[in-house]
Formats: sequence, structure tokens, C-alpha cells
Amino acid sequence: MTAPAGFARGLFVKLACVSTTPRIALVAGASGLVGGHLLNALTAAPEYTRIYALSRRPLGREHPKLANRIVTFRRLGEQLKGLAVQDAFCCIGTTIADAGSQEAFREADVDAVETFAQAARACGATRFVVLSAAGADLRSGKFYLRTKAEMEAAVTAVGFPGLDILQPSLLLGERKQARTLEVIGGLFAPLINPFLTGSREAWRAIPAETVARAMVGAARRGAKGIYRHTHASIQQLANTRTATVPVQAKPPAASGLT
Repeated sequence: MTAPAGFARGLFVKLACVSTTPRIALVAGASGLVGGHLLNALTAAPEYTRIYALSRRPLGREHPKLANRIVTFRRLGEQLKGLAVQDAFCCIGTTIADAGSQEAFREADVDAVETFAQAARACGATRFVVLSAAGADLRSGKFYLRTKAEMEAAVTAVGFPGLDILQPSLLLGERKQARTLEVIGGLFAPLINPFLTGSREAWRAIPAETVARAMVGAARRGAKGIYRHTHASIQQLANTRTATVPVQAKPPAASGLT
């Protein structure tokens, strides 16, 4: 008896080959904790031959692949006109304390991210990988988490064929300016993480370097659609190499397709 064609096709997992064609990346937020590690990961990635890192001030680092462009975000579309890229990575983010007010925080974490996303799409980017936060929710009672959810909605509306939203919890790593609560959290993370299981696993602290590698992994994975990744799938993406990898119809261990 011959099985129906549709059934036979369902027995196979569709594979997506990571292209060996040279790629160009556009990065915003490279001066931050995750952004710095992201530049390390991108410059080490053989498929990326050029990385354009946007910043308001010189990054102070050199690499044959790296081009640091000093920009004014309000004029970003004009300043990037004529640039062609495939993948865009966004690590823009601050804290309310550093921003000085909720309004200033929203300008940085929503408006600037949306502006960058629109400019990246105009440059031809078909994949956008953005750093958000665990617990982002428009219904949250916390301003920070509501704002992150607003940002996610804004970049979703831009219309990228592939959008990956990473939602890590506490980021571990050495910052240029130490933040007291993060230092304390980093000290206790090894003790607390094992107890965060099941639905609470998303709140496990994670190294910023792992998140950065996961951002590159998301681009390598190449799946079309909108994906949100929490702790488990961030860990999985961080191990994605330049090889053939499975692309599932639904994101593994990520919080769903929207």
C-alpha cells in the first residue's frame, strides 16, 4: 500500500542550508555589554565579510571586517541611504536610571529601535535580530516590561521576512560601569538558576556572550517568520554553527510564533 504523498512529505524534516555566500551585517548598540560580544561573534563568523556598526561616538576598536559609522539616529535613514545589507542586529537598550526619566527611556528603547529597524529594512535587510527582555508584556504592571513589549510590536510592524526576538533575563558579564543590583544578581545566579525550572526557566540569568552568539545563531538558522526566544532556545541558538540545521514549523523551546 502506498502512503499518501502528503503523509510521506511529513516524514521528512525540512532542512535549511546556511548560505556560504558572503553576508553583510548592520549592528546598532555595539557599545553595550551584549553588543560588544556580538561584534566579536560577527567578526569571527566566516560568512560575514563586512559589519557596519552604528554608534553616536567612535567604538574604539579595529578589525578588517568592521566599519564603524558615526550616526545621528534622527537622520538614520538619510545617513544609510545606498547601503545594502542582509542581516540587522539590534542591542539598543538602557535603564530608566541611566536614561533619567521614563520618557527618555522610551525614546531609547522603543523609538530608537524602531528607527533602526525601519532604516535596516530600507537597506534591504531581510532578517532582524533584536534584544528584548524576559517577561516583556503589554499587560505588565512594570513600565520596563511594557516598554519592551511596545518595542517588540514596533519592530514586528516593520515587516521583516525573518524576525528573532531574544528575551533573556539577567545578563551576566563585566560592564564598563558596574550596576549594583546586577553585580549582586550575578553573584547569586549560580545558586538560584538550578531552582528556576519549568515555566520559571525563562528567568535564569545568562552570560551576555551566550546571548550575543545566539543572535548570530538566529541569523544562521534562517527561519522565516516571527520567533521569540527565552533561556532554553537562546542556549540552543548559541550553538548554531555554519552547517546545515533543521528549521521547524514552530520555534523549539521559544515562546511561540505570533
